[in-house]
Amino acid sequence: MIHIRSAEEIALLREAGRIVAQAHERAKELLIPGVRGETIDREVETFIRDCGGTPAFKGFQGFPASVCFSVNNEVVHGIPGRRVVNEGDVVSIDIGVEKDGYYGDSAWSWIVGEDVQGAGELLAVTEESLYKGIAKAVDGNRLFDISHAVQTWVEGRGFSVVREMVGHGIGTRMHEEPQIPNFGPPGRGPLLKAGMVFAIEPMVNQGSHEIATMKDGWTAVTRDGSLSAHFEHCVSIHNGVAEILTLP
Repeated sequence: MIHIRSAEEIALLREAGRIVAQAHERAKELLIPGVRGETIDREVETFIRDCGGTPAFKGFQGFPASVCFSVNNEVVHGIPGRRVVNEGDVVSIDIGVEKDGYYGDSAWSWIVGEDVQGAGELLAVTEESLYKGIAKAVDGNRLFDISHAVQTWVEGRGFSVVREMVGHGIGTRMHEEPQIPNFGPPGRGPLLKAGMVFAIEPMVNQGSHEIATMKDGWTAVTRDGSLSAHFEHCVSIHNGVAEILTLP
């Protein structure tokens, strides 16, 4: 079932999303060559708790950290730790927050320092594909209109979208119906209506779309070792358009 959220509920979702967005700003400030993932994880958790929220990922199905911290060929669900971030690394940080029973979720990717790996176009195309998808999250469209917009933008520029990982509904649980693939034919899927809230999140690889899971049981990586990027916003359908909820 896809929930239709009231104006009061969307206000609570917006507040959780605001904390997520501000936590990303804090993470970006810390993301310099030589920093350890665990340092960013600790600082983000402290910030979220100081805002009255709870890190939504920590302990979720056993996940050991407050942020997902994925580097270079890691697609999603990377575990922060003692590893040091280097010049030119592509780092994708995914942050979730629960506040007053409602959830916010957003991911962002950055290049640390200089773009020595030539990853700029990958990140630009992935971010652009997110907004192409968001533009289709409007009253009267079909769910796969979002998916198709992401896929055509990405593949038209020579990159590939991950098939196994998808976006999702969000509200009083972090993952709700529906699942939102980043590929598929337009004009299919549930009819979109005002009050629906989605987490739209393209995951895009520089090479093949194929991925594998590492021995830690969490970290998804590209099978061919190519770079990957991940961008995500939560949006609500409101007054005929998509309102982004995960903004500062």
